[in-house]
Parts: sequence; C-alpha cells; structure tokens
Amino acid sequence: MEELLELQQLLISGNISEALLLVEEMTEMSKDDKLNKIFSFGIILLMHLIKQSAEKRSTKSWEISIANAVKQIQRTNKRRKTGGNYITTAELQETLEDAYQSALNQAALEAFAGKYDPETVAKMVDKEMILEQAIALILGNAT
Repeated sequence: MEELLELQQLLISGNISEALLLVEEMTEMSKDDKLNKIFSFGIILLMHLIKQSAEKRSTKSWEISIANAVKQIQRTNKRRKTGGNYITTAELQETLEDAYQSALNQAALEAFAGKYDPETVAKMVDKEMILEQAIALILGNAT
C-alpha cells in the first residue's frame, strides 16, 4: 500500500523516471508473490502425484487435492484483464522443479504410512514423468 502512495506522490510531483522505477519494482514484487503461491500449490500437486505413482493407486482425497492445486495454480497465473499468463511455461517448469524435493519429502511422510525415506520413494517414481504430468494438468493438456 505504501508503494502506491509513493507512486502517487512521484506522479504528482512529475518525477516520471522514479515513478517508472517504482512501477517496475512493484511488478517484480507481484510476480514474486505469484511465483511463491504457485510454488506452494505445486508442492501439493507434486506430492499427490508422487504418492499416486509410488503407491500405484489413488484416493478421492488425493484426486480432489490435485484438482484444487491445479485450479489454484491456473487461477494465480491467469491475467484477469489482459488475458494470458503471468509466468511462462518455462518459468512454471522451473518452479515445479524447485518444488519437487519438498513435495518428495512430504510424500515420503504420507506414502506407505511413512515407511520409506525420501530417497527410497524417489527410486520408486519417475521424476520427469511426474513433472510432465503436472505441467500437462496445469496447461489443461492432461490425457
């Protein structure tokens, strides 16, 4: 909020170059916030995809969590007024890759009643396939 007040003052005073720098900074802050939300929902999405793959089964709860995480990622990434997305598919891929280890750690706690450590669960699944599946679900290309 204080950034908006500062922007207003810069514009009123005619300091356009400083106002543009502040707008650029605010844009980056907004994008960082969106990336953080996508990262958090990405952990949830990947965790359930890892559990499905490792246990070779699914539950209604996992499926609903997957659908909710996908919806929240899509919603967070969608530009409301201009259409399109805030982050590119490459940035989405990078964010999910970054979230993967956290998701794997969480999945290890939940899959097989916590019987296996993350390294063991990692050997049970195909990381690249799970990341591809997550991207496909988010982009609406799931089969």
